[in-house]
Amino acid sequence: MSRRSLLRALGAGAAGAALAGCGVPAAFVEPGERAGRDSSATDHTLHFANWPLYIDTDDDDESKRPTLDAFSRRTGISVTYTEEINDNDEFFGKISPALMNRQQTGRDLIVISDWMAARFVRLGWVQEMDRAKQPNVAKYLDPQLRTPAFDEGRLHSVPWQSGITGIAYNRKKLGREIRSTGELWADDLRGRVTLLSGLDESFALLMQGDGVDITRWTADDFHTMCEKVEKRVRSKHIRRFTGNDYIKDLATGDVLACQAYSGDVIQLQADNPNIEFVVPEEGAELWAESLMIPNLARHKRNAERLIDHYYDPEVAAELAAWVNYVCPVPAARDVLASSKDEETAALAEDPLIFPDDAMRERLAIARDITSEERMDFAKKWNGIVGL
Repeated sequence: MSRRSLLRALGAGAAGAALAGCGVPAAFVEPGERAGRDSSATDHTLHFANWPLYIDTDDDDESKRPTLDAFSRRTGISVTYTEEINDNDEFFGKISPALMNRQQTGRDLIVISDWMAARFVRLGWVQEMDRAKQPNVAKYLDPQLRTPAFDEGRLHSVPWQSGITGIAYNRKKLGREIRSTGELWADDLRGRVTLLSGLDESFALLMQGDGVDITRWTADDFHTMCEKVEKRVRSKHIRRFTGNDYIKDLATGDVLACQAYSGDVIQLQADNPNIEFVVPEEGAELWAESLMIPNLARHKRNAERLIDHYYDPEVAAELAAWVNYVCPVPAARDVLASSKDEETAALAEDPLIFPDDAMRERLAIARDITSEERMDFAKKWNGIVGL
């Protein structure tokens, strides 16, 4: 099971979403109120909250995490690592009371999806990092991930892992290739297609299929896309909307083509080489899930050091070999390529971990849904999906 299989549709955290979406003035924290007393110099500890199954573990002892243990040995910093983030909205609801009330969250480092990270940045709930103390990040961060619209200059966030939302299909059962999003709507796929249920996970690829530049899409683009999806729901062309249960549908053959995440497909291909992943000719969405330091974190400097540790190409390569998502450190490719283990070395040539130039030309980071847009757009989308 992949980590992203734990995502669920947007909407369950309605109260939290409404708060962040509206940008309640009382919840906004001014820059001068975000930093706490940093105890890193005397207290060599760190609390790191992440998603399940999103870090390397020892083959013989799952309680050991080689890359994290190496950091502790090198720096003397003891890391309390918790796999407590099962859903962006749920986690928002868990820590938002502390953040809006100018209180500590008990966490020094968190990993959230960039669409949720955008809310934290807008609300002033995360601290700016000192890049002068993060030379690996400054040197090795993937250029394509350096300038997200929600965080100019990547001052408040650093990608933990990245990925692509594209199309997965069973080439053998379908009997042909799929090269564009528009081909999902061919007659031979009626009732055999699924889309992702989450608004933030789904909308960009569908807009790209309509020829929209997702870096600057408009409300009209959104409503046009929704109208087309709604029509295909009524005609029963779309089988259903899913979380990561599309993995099971695709594996059994109940579904022949679907929206999918690149990291999941790598795992599927290990069991079924007939499963293909395609970045459509019109393009696909490149996304990231990012490390952020919450306001009043007690060990900010320790957190910055840990982030920089994971941007060492050797460490990034070790993590990439385990999680199989798009590595935000392109220099890790050469590390994997030099491995004496053939299976490990082959990962360096996998475009779903290290996209080649041709693939990168078709990847784009979507403009975030703004706070003013979110509630109406979510209501519209959830009505189509049936949430």
